[in-house]
Amino acid sequence: MTDIEPNTPVGSTVDSFAALFESNEPTTAGLELGGEGKIVAGVVVQVARDAVVIDIGGKSEGVIGIDEFTDAEGNVLIKPGDRVDVYIESRESDDGLISLSKEKADKMKVWDEISSACERDEIIQGTISQRVKGGLSVTIRGGVKAFLPGSQVDLRPIRNLEKLIGQTYEFKVIKFNKKRGNIVLSRRVLLEKERDQMKARTLQSLEEGQVLTGTIKNLTEYGAFVDLGGIDGLLHITDMSWGRVNHPSEVFSVGDEVTVKVLKYNPETERVSLGLKQTQEDPWSHAEEAYPVGKRVHGKVMSLTDYGAFVELEPGVEGLIHVSEMSWTKKIKHPSKLLEMGADIECQVLEVDSRSKRISLGLKQLEPDPWMVFTDKYKPGDKVSGKVRSLTDYGVFVGIEEGVDGMVHKTDLSWTVKVNNPGDFYQKGDDVEAIILSINHDEKKVSLGVKQLWDDPWGKIFEEFAPGAVVEVTVLGVAEYGAFVRLRDGVEAIIPSSETPPGTDL
Repeated sequence: MTDIEPNTPVGSTVDSFAALFESNEPTTAGLELGGEGKIVAGVVVQVARDAVVIDIGGKSEGVIGIDEFTDAEGNVLIKPGDRVDVYIESRESDDGLISLSKEKADKMKVWDEISSACERDEIIQGTISQRVKGGLSVTIRGGVKAFLPGSQVDLRPIRNLEKLIGQTYEFKVIKFNKKRGNIVLSRRVLLEKERDQMKARTLQSLEEGQVLTGTIKNLTEYGAFVDLGGIDGLLHITDMSWGRVNHPSEVFSVGDEVTVKVLKYNPETERVSLGLKQTQEDPWSHAEEAYPVGKRVHGKVMSLTDYGAFVELEPGVEGLIHVSEMSWTKKIKHPSKLLEMGADIECQVLEVDSRSKRISLGLKQLEPDPWMVFTDKYKPGDKVSGKVRSLTDYGVFVGIEEGVDGMVHKTDLSWTVKVNNPGDFYQKGDDVEAIILSINHDEKKVSLGVKQLWDDPWGKIFEEFAPGAVVEVTVLGVAEYGAFVRLRDGVEAIIPSSETPPGTDL
């Protein structure tokens, strides 16, 4: 065996009896009478209060302190006539007795047993007793201390070695020096051998499609490594669940037992790809039955994008609420203006495509469609009122009902005045009355007319307002080129700027 360096931590934990072996390496090969440093067989001839006298043959007797034959309660464990192996510490003294030791004999025999076990490559059992520099101290046969380096404790490094104190394991001796009393153990060697045996058995039966039970060994950002029995397989994050998994730690912890399916296996590289969700039914297989069109469902907002929100209806089944399906009346620039991540919401199923694994959902469908409410309430020819929402070069947009606007084209503002700019007549927020001219259901557009509130005046206008007649008018608006006035309801006119007297305040 290779010698252990003198400063090895184990040396500080081994009993001082190791010094006995520095010179002549005593053995128990023969128990006949020998000299100093030998072990011999003796017979107890007398048990006194403080000592025990033992006959070791050859007309020689020795003495051993009574404390080597008493238990923790002080009971003497030996009697005259008992045979005992003893260690000769010194030759016969002046009183004719030889100094003997039973404890040293016992310890030397233990060391011989350990040495023989080491030579036979046997496994030794021991109990981890304390933490020492660089590893652990292990108590083996006869109370002998041995050193277990931290790198030899397990297959993987263990951060908290203290938790192993008091545990009993099997070890293999990897270094032994009887002279210095140093013994180095390894548990890792036995675990590696066991792992290799398990791996060989696993590889013999491993095949794609097989369902196995393993243990989560390690977690990474992209998946989990599963110990299948001497060989590790990768369970990718996308194969953990039919639902959305952001990190493997959301699903597993190291040491968890898991049932997985072998998706791919390469015998040459010994790489194994595993799946957990493949051991369960694909939820999309019953999506059309579970989520019929028109059904109101509850779900959790999982993600928000520029074009919509993804809602989880059940693990593995998500639907999309497009921004266009979020509100009847508002133009949603981004879903975050209306929804929050993680929120539980109610929505309605609009379309289901199990093959493509797509479900279209709607939020605005939970409320009545303003257009349907409007068309049920109004028809062409009805009189409506509202406020000007916006103005364009070609007309005026009027809010009739919540979510429904109508447009008055500039040609339908007046019978008598050619309107070039509707802004000369109206401002945003003005109250307007109009007649519904038409309703376009396909494009959801409503055409309105203001001049249609009155009959066409052109048949009698020249009779009522003859040239040279003086009339009182109401100013409707002023432009650079003149002033718009109302002669009476339905009849407007323009006073050109050239016809306005200087200094007139319109």
